[in-house]
Amino acid sequence: MTDLIERTLRRLSQQLHGRLSMPGADCYAAATAIWAKPIGRNPRAVAHCLTAEDVQSAIRAARDGDLPLSVRGGGHDWAGRALCDGLVIDLAGMNKVAVYLENCTARTAGGARASDVVGATDPLGLAAVTGSVGAVGLAGLTLGGGYGPLIGRFGLALDNLLAAEVVLADGRIVTAMQDSEEELFWALRGGGGNFGVVTEMHHRLHHLSGVRSGILVFPFSEGKAILERCADIAASLPEALTVQLGCAAGPDGAPVVMVVPTWCGAPDAGEAWVAPFLKLGTLLAGTVEARSFGASLTAFDAYLANGQRTFMETCWLPVLDSGGIDVMMQAMETAVGPGCAIFTHEFKGAASRVPVEATAFGLRRDHVLIEILAAIPDPCDELKEQRHRQWAKATLRAFEGMALPGGYPNFLVEGDADRVAKSYGPNVERVVKAKRHYDPDNVFRSAIPLPTDRDTGRISARDVAIGR
Repeated sequence: MTDLIERTLRRLSQQLHGRLSMPGADCYAAATAIWAKPIGRNPRAVAHCLTAEDVQSAIRAARDGDLPLSVRGGGHDWAGRALCDGLVIDLAGMNKVAVYLENCTARTAGGARASDVVGATDPLGLAAVTGSVGAVGLAGLTLGGGYGPLIGRFGLALDNLLAAEVVLADGRIVTAMQDSEEELFWALRGGGGNFGVVTEMHHRLHHLSGVRSGILVFPFSEGKAILERCADIAASLPEALTVQLGCAAGPDGAPVVMVVPTWCGAPDAGEAWVAPFLKLGTLLAGTVEARSFGASLTAFDAYLANGQRTFMETCWLPVLDSGGIDVMMQAMETAVGPGCAIFTHEFKGAASRVPVEATAFGLRRDHVLIEILAAIPDPCDELKEQRHRQWAKATLRAFEGMALPGGYPNFLVEGDADRVAKSYGPNVERVVKAKRHYDPDNVFRSAIPLPTDRDTGRISARDVAIGR
């Protein structure tokens, strides 16, 4: 088997004109230095692809050599799914963005990050729907969902996907869109990278000259009152204003409360709408000001550090009420390190109006996504790692009594099969059927862990009817 793998990789290196790297090479180190350091063996090789044909060759090599396969776009997935112990398809070199003013769309290559996209759209007064961090790969974000500050006005990132070029497990290159490969197009929008390697995407753009946004930092001692006031204000906000909340460590390591409003409506109305957030309590730092959308995506850059051991848990809440706020505060009071944090993401407006059957994404009602993070610099001892993992799990358990079934598939991992199944709600059987059709051999098993037929059988008709 080792001889077969070596012969296969030598042949792939020739096909890629030397763009196959092994441990010890600088380009290998760069490709494997992702945001969250995964557990396990390092990749055997990295295929640095520049075209869809390169991706075809890499997939064929992985299948010929019986190697695990993963795809690295932005590499920002907390579970480290961009890397595997076999062959990694690195799309970092495929990051071109082309904007078409005549129909207000953009074509983005499979490795483009949100920062690449806003770099092309900001000067034109346009915006694609992205997440809240510029370093995140647009393909991975879009295929799993895509919560972000524009969600209320323009929907999820996947709601703005118009077409995708995909290299399938059998090597075919197809274009999935509304009137071509319709089932694949449906499944891609929420099913993640389970069906092939997306080498190009076609996105709807929106006219947006800028936003009014910023991070407001308040003392943790006032946190409960501040978060409750935010929850009261949020109930009557227009769709053009989203608010992300967070509890995280401040510069001195002590916890603080962060409020991040983003107004994406008419520029002359933004100042009045965000004004109440400046008066929530004792403002320690921050301001809310007019800026380009691209500039707003750099707000969290100071909190991002590549190569940390990261644990994440997630759930969906119908609303963030006093009960959920109590859980956030109590969790942060027992945080086991400065890398412990909790963030919220809103789901409302345009995203909630999309029929649940229109895409694979399974929860189309107003809700709040909870993101529980526990990060530690690497290397770290086993005891510290265990304490951080346990803190994240304990925090999730504290939310369970008020949480909706399932959770955001982009944040779930292989051991969450039952939750993944419930996350897709009434769409679960159709998603699994699409997986069987487009990737029957499970070549793309490093993607979002889709439920098996056995897992889908756990969901009764009654569960589907009530949204479980």
